[in-house]
Amino acid sequence: MVTALLDTQVSYLGLRDYTDTWHEMRKLTTQRCPDSPDQVWIVQHPSVYTLGQSGKEEHILNPGDIPVIHSDRGGLVTWHGPGQIIAYPLLDLRRWGISVRELVHALEQAVISLLAIHEVASHRREGAPGVYVDGAKIAALGVRVKNGRCYHGVALNVSNDLEPFSRINPCGMKDMPTTRLYDHGVTPSLDRAEVELGIHLLAALEREAKH
Repeated sequence: MVTALLDTQVSYLGLRDYTDTWHEMRKLTTQRCPDSPDQVWIVQHPSVYTLGQSGKEEHILNPGDIPVIHSDRGGLVTWHGPGQIIAYPLLDLRRWGISVRELVHALEQAVISLLAIHEVASHRREGAPGVYVDGAKIAALGVRVKNGRCYHGVALNVSNDLEPFSRINPCGMKDMPTTRLYDHGVTPSLDRAEVELGIHLLAALEREAKH
């Protein structure tokens, strides 16, 4: 696990098309060999709705001119857009010695730890993966694992427009309120928030691997 942590490459990719990024993640995951280094990509996407493998069209209420992409990640429906930062861990879970459940726990814990640094209390919700502040969703997640290797990840609302969430049932949940870091008096630059998310994700993965 120590080698996996030290060898993990964190890349900050800026604003990237969702479909292009997804296809690149899938290609990397499919073609990697046992000694390929693990990676974490930190990105933002132009405005887009994504339907996970369990997603249903009826959860998209009024997409308007926002594209809808059918993705191979886990989960239901969510929105991505500028001002929301996303961490995509591209890991060999066997190298880390962690399960899918522990991966999900680490993704949630990365956000919880980041928010705690800014004195924002947050929590998990039983049966509804993600991170919540006062009952409102601030981070959504969905992953895919193939042959012990994962891609997709966790999306944290920082300064993005929340209006697009009103046009869907976020993660399939009717009338689910959403929130963002800026709504709680925390206004870090997006560059700083991206670095913090990467740091807290690696720390959370390390803790899970030590269990």
